[in-house]
Amino acid sequence: MASPSGNQSSQPRRIELTPTETRLRQLLLDVASYIDSHSAAEGIGSAETNIPDTLVKDPLVLRFTGGWVRDKLLGVESHDIDVGINKMTGYQFGLRMEEYLQIPGNTMRYGLNYGLDDTDTAGQSTLGGLHKIEANPEKSKHLETVTTRIMGLDIDLVNLRKETYSEESRNPQMEFGTPEEDALRRDATINAMFFNLHDCSIEDLTSHGFEDMELGIIRTPLEAYQTFKDDPLRILRLVRFASRLSYQIDPQAADAMGDAHIKAALKAKISRERVGTEIEKMLKGPNPHRALQLINDLQLYSTIFTDPNDTEVTVPNTESWPQVYDCYQKLLVAESESDGDSSAGTLASIRKILITDTEGEYLGWLLTALAPWANVQATSSSEGKLPPPVAAVVAREGIKATSKVCKIVTDAVRNASEIATIKEAVVHQGIGDSKLKSGEDVLITRDALGMAVRRWGKHWRSHALLALLLEVEQSDGSIEAIQTTLSNFYTFLLHLEEKDLLEAYALTPSINGKQLSASLSIKSGVWMKDALDVVMAWQLRNPDQKISENALNEVQTLKMTFIEHILKNVVRPLFDNSKNQSVTSQGRKATKPKRQKHNSMDLELNMKPWKFDHSYSIDLLSWALRNSDEALVEKYWPLILPPVLTILDDDSPGVKARGCELLDDLLKITSSTLLEQTGLGQVLTDAVMPCLLYLPTLTPEAESIGLLSAAYPALITLARARFTPVTHQTALSEASRDPERRPNYRVKYFDEILRKGVLGGYRHAGEHVKIAELLVRQIAVILDQMGIHAVKHMKDLIPLLSNILIAPFGMAYPPLLLAANRCLQTIILELWPRISVYKADILEAVTICWCRVKEEGATNDAATVSTALKDTVGLLSATIGEEDAHADFRMLVSHNERLADFLHTSQSKALP
Repeated sequence: MASPSGNQSSQPRRIELTPTETRLRQLLLDVASYIDSHSAAEGIGSAETNIPDTLVKDPLVLRFTGGWVRDKLLGVESHDIDVGINKMTGYQFGLRMEEYLQIPGNTMRYGLNYGLDDTDTAGQSTLGGLHKIEANPEKSKHLETVTTRIMGLDIDLVNLRKETYSEESRNPQMEFGTPEEDALRRDATINAMFFNLHDCSIEDLTSHGFEDMELGIIRTPLEAYQTFKDDPLRILRLVRFASRLSYQIDPQAADAMGDAHIKAALKAKISRERVGTEIEKMLKGPNPHRALQLINDLQLYSTIFTDPNDTEVTVPNTESWPQVYDCYQKLLVAESESDGDSSAGTLASIRKILITDTEGEYLGWLLTALAPWANVQATSSSEGKLPPPVAAVVAREGIKATSKVCKIVTDAVRNASEIATIKEAVVHQGIGDSKLKSGEDVLITRDALGMAVRRWGKHWRSHALLALLLEVEQSDGSIEAIQTTLSNFYTFLLHLEEKDLLEAYALTPSINGKQLSASLSIKSGVWMKDALDVVMAWQLRNPDQKISENALNEVQTLKMTFIEHILKNVVRPLFDNSKNQSVTSQGRKATKPKRQKHNSMDLELNMKPWKFDHSYSIDLLSWALRNSDEALVEKYWPLILPPVLTILDDDSPGVKARGCELLDDLLKITSSTLLEQTGLGQVLTDAVMPCLLYLPTLTPEAESIGLLSAAYPALITLARARFTPVTHQTALSEASRDPERRPNYRVKYFDEILRKGVLGGYRHAGEHVKIAELLVRQIAVILDQMGIHAVKHMKDLIPLLSNILIAPFGMAYPPLLLAANRCLQTIILELWPRISVYKADILEAVTICWCRVKEEGATNDAATVSTALKDTVGLLSATIGEEDAHADFRMLVSHNERLADFLHTSQSKALP
């Protein structure tokens, strides 16, 4: 038990009223006289009144009771007054006071504005309305009271009463009582004195009030055990008053407080809201340290700070708790310079950084109070969710702290370990200690520290304070150990201050989410927060460099950082459950690939978050590839290729199309050496080739066009990466090292695309003119790549193209005619050595097509097709020789004179 306060000086036996209190006294006495001189109306108000016969004829006697008397005797101003009434309920008296003040002229006598809110500064000229507070025994509120505000003072009106408890009920029966009975039912003798308004005397009806104030003792008016058994909340009230007044608790009361039955009653009988209210008053009072000290000395900790729903009745270890509240108390009162205490300056410096306002000080005391629970492990949730820390549960359930406070407690407990780790890294780096572990240097860079402060949030100071207090608690308690802890934390905090990071949580990114989304051309989503964190980290690394909304395009280092973030922190986690089995985690060819099977939509939803809830990840991956280079691709190859193949492997044509586009972008910046080293050339080919089979009618035409339009370019780009052209001098050596370098491999590759993809697709879906146009355009591209090696396909290509050109309704879709004509031109250019064999077929096709175009009349489409056909004839003429061409043209004109103009104007034309 702590020592007495030493307050032995005699307390004054008279109370001097302030002018406002004097006016209030006079008002209340005048109301009492008014009531005595006017018979009370029967059943006034709603309250039932059972006045003892001995009081019926007595005059009204009013007293100021309880805390106001105590505070006045201590010389402390009080604006909260309880008025005790001997023979009326507070509600009845309040109604009669209203009745009295409604008499014209009465309010003016006291300078009151009846019924108005208390809006004037002094609050001494107003009278508020009556507020009735019903009794609520379940909340330990046993008495109906009426509150009002008069002359700037908060007034409670209540009748004097006695309480009768029974064994069958924990709630008392309330009856009108004498002043002595009212005094004896109170929690402490110092709160049981009355100020009689009629003669201005102080009534110490327990006979111990003055004495206990002089001795600095908290004592119950009646036997302590029974007092606490009747109302266990009195335990907390006495602790609060003892801490507030620096009084000593009477030994008999202290013994009763520690009784197991009393502590059990406190747990079971008193609502946790009332417990929380008392604790809040203690921690916000003048001496929270003394309150916690008393709670510990009286062994009340696990009774007060507990989870009432804990069936296992966990009890925390409080053996080292005094080190915690002693340290925090010293931190709050330490001066920068203190004789004989080398830690005072450190404590004062820490306080200056961590405790910036009264809220922070209160949170510090609350965390100090909950410190014994901070290291108690929470039981894992059956749902797999991270359970709240036990300390937060105790705050929420044990003292009914607000949601805001519980969140602060939760974050403080969860962040304490990280704060301690970073603190150690800062300390070791500062002294050049070899204990600095690998990777710890990254923790203390300005951006890492700043982002940590931002993660911890606005209340990071409270989190850091808890981390400090927990280290104090876990120390051996020696002066040297605590001093080392304080010194190390000050080093850490000073480092944050020197880096100008104390308010890092409040910094805003130079570009907002809308600007970032526009810069990336990607719809905003849940990824945006982390993306803005990347921007913020860059700002923290470069505090002097200004960036604009186009920062990702203007600042190369920021762009590279952002790409790395996307690949590591957005793309990789979303694709982890649906990896393509053809490649290893290192982005190499798998030796024994296993294809994953998804048998239900629910399973696919879980396996492929990137496809559903987080589809933005494909857009982010696309942006990363478009803004990467060869070196970056090689560095992050294991993070890039598996997701691309996973997207390609999807069954949806739209998703596969995105995969082809991504692969095309990737291969454009991938070195052939990397593709060779990973052995993935054929794997990529096998991934794209099936896309060529997505044709109508099994695949809707629009989806088929979208997929084919992406797949063919990807295959062409893949060929350029797989089959890098080699010179004659190096061909043999390169081919011996890598068979794919041999020219015939490249030819076989395009042969397969042409036969299985284009020609097979045309046979299956050639009646769909848009599909046909797309495939014919691919022929021209493939022939450009194959060159003379495509000559063997002329027997298939010339009839195909001729049929398109001579189709009776070809002009119904001119783009297909133009595509076929362009393909003929490519054949003439690339396969000219064998073109004479097919010149008759070509001339027949283009002349028939031209005649049908002319029949369409003078339209823009007809003119465009006609010009293209003339170019083809001119190119053919230049290829086979003008003399041979002239002879052929004469023969054709002899059969159809309309061709004279067409062949004459085309004879000298040749495409470059």
